[in-house]
Amino acid sequence: MDARILMKLTISMLMLLLLIILFGFLITFLTLLYYSPGKPESFQDKNGKTIANSISEKIYVNIGGIRQGMIIRSKSIQNPVLLYVHGGPAFPNYFLIEKYKPGLEEYFTVCYWEQRGGGLSYSSDIPIETMTFEQFSSDALEVTNYLRQRFKKDKIYLMAHSGGTPIAIKVIANAPHLYNAYIAMAQVTCQSESERIAYKYMLEQYAATGNSKALGELMNYPILDQDGSLVPFFKSPIRDKYMHELGIGTMRNMKSVFMGVFIPVWTCKAYTLKEKINIWISKLTFVRKARFHDELFQLDIPSTIPKLDIPVYFISGKYDLTVNIDLSKAYFKKLQAPLKGFYTFQHSAHSPLFEEPQLVRQIFEKDILKTGLSMADKD
Repeated sequence: MDARILMKLTISMLMLLLLIILFGFLITFLTLLYYSPGKPESFQDKNGKTIANSISEKIYVNIGGIRQGMIIRSKSIQNPVLLYVHGGPAFPNYFLIEKYKPGLEEYFTVCYWEQRGGGLSYSSDIPIETMTFEQFSSDALEVTNYLRQRFKKDKIYLMAHSGGTPIAIKVIANAPHLYNAYIAMAQVTCQSESERIAYKYMLEQYAATGNSKALGELMNYPILDQDGSLVPFFKSPIRDKYMHELGIGTMRNMKSVFMGVFIPVWTCKAYTLKEKINIWISKLTFVRKARFHDELFQLDIPSTIPKLDIPVYFISGKYDLTVNIDLSKAYFKKLQAPLKGFYTFQHSAHSPLFEEPQLVRQIFEKDILKTGLSMADKD
């Protein structure tokens, strides 16, 4: 074949490949724009009209001197107010609220506050030294008072998940008079011990199945660093990867972080495209520099908070080793409170709210809102 013809053919093929790639990028970009209107879904009646007295908004409030974002939703603003403190810390999970629709808005005016440095509250201007549990708790108290004033409530309910529980329980301990009850999903106790138990479990499981690849990768991140720190393993990509693969991570049936977390963030319509990018900038760069990871492994909540002065409800998944259920239960048994109930979800790992939402709603309806324990574990 003539060299010039061959060159033209090669150039034509390269141009075609380039066009295909550009077309793929265009389709991806347009798809992301479609899924990124940046507005939380409104509550509508059967005729498609917005329900009277409902609320569904995304707002920004100055909290702790920082512009912080929150999504507030309810079928009726006359409902009691619930502040939801997500985990991470500083990695919001509203995208899972939108995906699984657990329905707390049927009973409450729910504020999904996004903590400083994460999600809607990300900014590169935030001083990294303010990313501490002490500051997060101070912020949570400010959000509480904002909600009390706005919705004219003397008290509100406080619910926290995982890494949000050390933030919330400190606020409850310091200002119990502001809250009706504390609901903890995957209550952190001594996270250093929880990580050790999970790591040992993963090694045992992969040794039993002869998975040398997984064992080798785990060995590359020893549970304790040379200085005794757990942070390298905690921040490593293999921690989440193998926790999810073994069903002890975010959800019992969420085997892939990519499909279970990454994709739902990008398809969540409550966020704009820029806000979604900020979620990942925060998660992968900014938040990783924060001190609270070191603080997390120094916490001994059972020793520092042995008593709470309001009703307490602990929710844990039977298969949760992300925040060990046995450690949460042991703390619960010692914790002094005027009323307390522990609820074990038989088909859940770390997130019963998304794994068994109907049961969560029943607990809220029959126990928490009535200050009862009819559905609590008997042992």
